[in-house]
Amino acid sequence: MAVDANQQSTANPFGMDEGCTNCPGLCEPRTQVVHGYGDVGADFLFVGERPSARADAVGIPFLRSTDVNQDEGFAAEGLFRLLQRLGLCASTSDPAEPTVTNVYLTNLTRCRDPERPPTDEEIDTCEPYLNAEIRMINPEIIVPVGERALKAIALEYTTTPAGDLDLERDHATTIRGRGFELVPMIEPTAQTDDQRQAWLEHFVELMASDYRQTKGRQER
Repeated sequence: MAVDANQQSTANPFGMDEGCTNCPGLCEPRTQVVHGYGDVGADFLFVGERPSARADAVGIPFLRSTDVNQDEGFAAEGLFRLLQRLGLCASTSDPAEPTVTNVYLTNLTRCRDPERPPTDEEIDTCEPYLNAEIRMINPEIIVPVGERALKAIALEYTTTPAGDLDLERDHATTIRGRGFELVPMIEPTAQTDDQRQAWLEHFVELMASDYRQTKGRQER
């Protein structure tokens, strides 16, 4: 598995295996392997469960069909719209190839079966890709998007037992990790207006704070 950064490309900048066959059950239904996207020097790393249907088609994590509607622009409920509101995604960028700043986007698994979520075994098999990205990027803040991402990140990268976490309760809060902090997020399309606003306000406060003090890292 190659992990050399090539920031000439925003898509799969670490040159990870785009023909991966480690999960036989995902090879046939997928359109392509969807590795990470964004800035390899990012402070903010967003991690979802699996590629969306649109991400499977175009190769960009978190992208949804409504995000590439040229008439309407980015969907108000989509992650890229939230990144725009935070100043982390250019509103003038091509929605099919968003320009993000200080952000890296990835998933627990890199392939999509449209009929089912990934199995625990598939998440475990794909974990070396995520681990490599976290080590190479060395982020300050990890944003687990969704319940499964929160539990997986907590299990591997914090001292907080996964059973002690609850996405509804921990949404828009900060949890200390090993050398970074977690800011859990309910899936953008499942958020209420109040939940969306709470998360944005919390993240704006965090961005304005001295969040880089977490750089005193332990080896992971």
